[in-house]
Amino acid sequence: MVTPRGKIVLMGSGELTATMVEVHKKLLADLPAPARAVFLDTPAGFQLNVDQISANAVEYFRSRVQHPLNIASFKSATSTPQFEAQQALQQLKQADYILIGPGSPTYAVGQWQQTSIPEILTDRVNAGGCLVAASAAALTVGRFTLPVYEIYKVGSDLYWMDGIDLLQQFGMNLVVIPHWNNAEGGNHDTRFCFVGSPRFQKLEALLPDDVMVFGLDEHTACEIDFNTGQATIKGIGRAVLRHRGKERIFEKGDCAPLQVLQGQDDTQAWQKVIAAETMAQTSSSDEGDSFWNRIHSLESAFNAGLEKHDPKSATNALLEFDRIIWQAQQALESEAVISQARDTLRELIVALGTHLATLPTSRQACLEPLVQALLMLRSSFRDAKQFQAADAIRDCLIQAGIAVEDTRDGVRWHLASDSTLTS
Repeated sequence: MVTPRGKIVLMGSGELTATMVEVHKKLLADLPAPARAVFLDTPAGFQLNVDQISANAVEYFRSRVQHPLNIASFKSATSTPQFEAQQALQQLKQADYILIGPGSPTYAVGQWQQTSIPEILTDRVNAGGCLVAASAAALTVGRFTLPVYEIYKVGSDLYWMDGIDLLQQFGMNLVVIPHWNNAEGGNHDTRFCFVGSPRFQKLEALLPDDVMVFGLDEHTACEIDFNTGQATIKGIGRAVLRHRGKERIFEKGDCAPLQVLQGQDDTQAWQKVIAAETMAQTSSSDEGDSFWNRIHSLESAFNAGLEKHDPKSATNALLEFDRIIWQAQQALESEAVISQARDTLRELIVALGTHLATLPTSRQACLEPLVQALLMLRSSFRDAKQFQAADAIRDCLIQAGIAVEDTRDGVRWHLASDSTLTS
């Protein structure tokens, strides 16, 4: 039996953001120089922007990680030309560091089936290389894969799809769930990789009894080192291992023996799974400062400003919103997150425009109903020869900065600062 000498690193998200720069640097530094790093693009192979995603990864490694990254392009098992496919497989076979990231997990699994890619990935870890499976790719490496798009976007019935089961080659009978603490839904539950607590509980019940669930918070990594026999949590969040209604929680910086992920742990560290509502409050010590929490906070501030007719608050919220998106873009946050944030910003801008459309176009238009009502009352007093009361109304209008003129064509008024007369 082959004794693995490398590492598998599972990331909940953020593989191309500032939070993972030092993680990538340290992983590469632990490899013999010069380490050959490769990005496998299959999970996003169906997307029109797949080449841009690959280019972003290359630029991120060049500018942030300061290490060259090559592309092993295997977009489709059926449409990739044979020469390019063989070239990609050769790059993977020679790679010391393999990064796989965003896209669709079910698409990736479908393309890798009947190819040698799962076997190559296993061989590279056995030979001392490092495999980094992040976000969508993290979903693929376990015994089963969560069909996120199909359930969350399309509304399919709950089910699991077979994964490539790479972890089973190293004694781990797991399903991996990234985006464990996702909060993008705002007013609806998108934890547990967007499916939410009620659906995820049902999904857990569909798993065989011997399968454990390994959840990773966003911007969080679990480094599984077969040389040391340790699993270490890095990044800003935490990891959760769940099995048969019990769980173990691993905070940032925690180390655990590999036997824990292999289901061979006989300690008393397991505890009953806490209620979903409690979990939402205790998810991550850093979650309060997360990107999406700030976005939703600014969204609330903007709406409150509109309700209170406070243009300063509403405008400041929009400006801060724009600044946060710009910062996230500079930190190389994923395109999907930036796109969603921009969509929210556009919605707020539309809300502002809609609100402005309901307002009077000028101060004069705003005062028109009130002034006309008072002038009609003044006219009634004059017809009844109650001139003192009529004059009192005119004097009140003058004190409010509204000039009243009686002409042959009727009564006209205007703001004292405006020469335009209104009949």
